Amino acid sequence: MGASSGCLCGVLLILAVSGGFFIPAEAGCADRSSPTCCTGRNNECSDFSRQKSVCYCDTYCQKTGDCCEDYKRVCHISAIDCVLGPWGQWTQCNALCGTGSMERTRQVTVPPRNGGTPCPDLRQRRGCFGKSELCRSSEEVARILPDSFKRNFKDPWRRPHMLMKEVKHSYCVWLRISQASAACRRVSWAAQLVTERSVCAECQSDAMDSTGRCVGDGLEATRTFWMAVTVPGCHGSWVRVASPWGCPCPQHSMLFV
Repeated sequence: MGASSGCLCGVLLILAVSGGFFIPAEAGCADRSSPTCCTGRNNECSDFSRQKSVCYCDTYCQKTGDCCEDYKRVCHISAIDCVLGPWGQWTQCNALCGTGSMERTRQVTVPPRNGGTPCPDLRQRRGCFGKSELCRSSEEVARILPDSFKRNFKDPWRRPHMLMKEVKHSYCVWLRISQASAACRRVSWAAQLVTERSVCAECQSDAMDSTGRCVGDGLEATRTFWMAVTVPGCHGSWVRVASPWGCPCPQHSMLFV
């Protein structure tokens, strides 16, 4: 009996090799050693189908359509698509004046799993045009002179009966130069107006307008413009880096006019 069995197995083996007939063997995810199934995309998580072609047991195979025949039965995994919440409110325009941008975001409520549809963009951006109350100030051009043109002096020709102009307290601001034209290098006092350098400018009583400020005294985080009165072609832009404060400015500073 034992010899007959051995002989029969030999015959079956010969017939299988020679192509006489084919005995289907177990194949697919169930035939894999641990791990039987894989999450995500894993090209090594594969086996052979009944047709002896490569098939996969990772969750990504549900998207590519090359899962093994027994994938769903063995792995018991179904793809979960990304689910998003509603869009939030648009932010304020990031430019006080002129062209800027604004954005809005949304949150993921259900993350994708098992090869589900991935999440689309969570952030949207669109253009905007800022026009705050400070825009008028940003369009002003400051006229400046070196501090050697001090105006606070006693007029020897003033008559006692002449009305005195109300004198307001001066204030000073620090500004960082953003841009300066080449013409500024021609004169020594304007040559210090170079990019990225901070300068102090004083607003004296005679230069103040009816609101008590000097035209073009700058805005924080917003570029404004200036011009040197006695140097033709010397102009540029700056950004205020410190709020108005008490004077005086250090030596070799600027005056608003």
